[in-house]
Amino acid sequence: MTRRIALAVMALVTVLLVLAVVPLGLSLSSRERTSFRDDVEAADRAIAAAAEEHLSDRHSTASTQQLLNGARQAGDCAAVFDSHGTLEAATSCPGQKAEETEKATADWADLARGVIAEPETAARESDDRLVVAVPIGDTAHPVGAAVLSRSAKSMNDRIRTMWWRLALIGAGGLIAGALLAVALARWVGRPLRVVDAAARELGEGRLEARAAGGRGPEEVRRLSATFNTMAARMEALIHGHRAVVADVSHQLRTPLTALRLRLDVLAADADDDIASELAAAQEEIGRLSRLVDGLLAVARAENAVPRPVPVRVDEVVADRVAAWNPVAQDKQVTLTGRCPAGLTAHLGSGDLEQVLDNLLANALDAVGEGARVRIEGHARRDRVLLAVADDGPGMSASAREAAFRRFGHAEGPGTGLGLAIVHRLVTANGGVARLEDTPGGGLTVVLELPAGES
Repeated sequence: MTRRIALAVMALVTVLLVLAVVPLGLSLSSRERTSFRDDVEAADRAIAAAAEEHLSDRHSTASTQQLLNGARQAGDCAAVFDSHGTLEAATSCPGQKAEETEKATADWADLARGVIAEPETAARESDDRLVVAVPIGDTAHPVGAAVLSRSAKSMNDRIRTMWWRLALIGAGGLIAGALLAVALARWVGRPLRVVDAAARELGEGRLEARAAGGRGPEEVRRLSATFNTMAARMEALIHGHRAVVADVSHQLRTPLTALRLRLDVLAADADDDIASELAAAQEEIGRLSRLVDGLLAVARAENAVPRPVPVRVDEVVADRVAAWNPVAQDKQVTLTGRCPAGLTAHLGSGDLEQVLDNLLANALDAVGEGARVRIEGHARRDRVLLAVADDGPGMSASAREAAFRRFGHAEGPGTGLGLAIVHRLVTANGGVARLEDTPGGGLTVVLELPAGES
């Protein structure tokens, strides 16, 4: 964002400088050229006024020659032509050779004839010089024409210097605008990056993360304060939930354990009828204990905020298959796992183990002897697909729709909380869990997990 703000401000400054400097430069150049032409015309008219006394009144050419000599000393060259375009007096241009002077005089004669034919001032540029011709005498019936040629080098130098100065001013303005743009972008962007970093830390489970305030625009400071308030309330809420979970765990497990021990003592001295009733009561207490454990597991999963780390899926699958193989062998179920070497996902530490434990426990409870439970994983773009398939009775469509809710799987023998835990852990890590039919019968749980660097 800092770069975008800086580039936007620099683009705006550049456009403003171009719109201001270029028209100013063109205007100053035009003014300089006009002023230069006016000076040349004024000098030429002075020569024309002196030459009129000679051509009209046949006075001495001394004053005319004096002006011509003065023009030559100033670096100009001039000539006076009569009404027929014949050269009356002239001065050569400084630094010109004889043939160049002769050619220039011929060109001036043509220009003078044009001015005499149409009595009005004429000007043209030739070889980096400005040549001006003015009629002599009455504008209706001129008696000749005066031509003055002046080098435009000084004018061009002044114009070039003016453009360089404007370019330096523009470059200075652009540099100042760039520095201002960078400072403005950092002033706005730096506190936003701080808020973004704090939000990322909070999302990764660091509940103590806060955004440093007191910098940037008022809106950004207010955003930082609002974020910190939200983070503090979230931290208090999650810590409160964790405390409730711990208290419930202590308060419920202790009396259930005590009740089971008392029933065991009573069953030891009871007759057969009472002992069978006490055994049924113990089964209900065991079921209640499992239900409490499941609810506590769901609560912990819902209160957990994962901190994603790279997890080797192939190693976790191999470890869980080895851990559950004894249980599968006791039930005469074939348990296999297959994943490409190096398959890596980005998950909270220990979450994948808990997910697979719940899925394998459900699958082994659902299948009968001689069945198969398979874990297969592979990578697809930026996701890791992990499937746990069994050959059990499967689920109906309505049961699959409610399976990820608490107590949603009413068709199975368990508490209906295992898949809820799986769904919570997978979605908290940015993944997706779904249920599909296994080809040939059974249920397949498909997990889409965010891929990590191997």
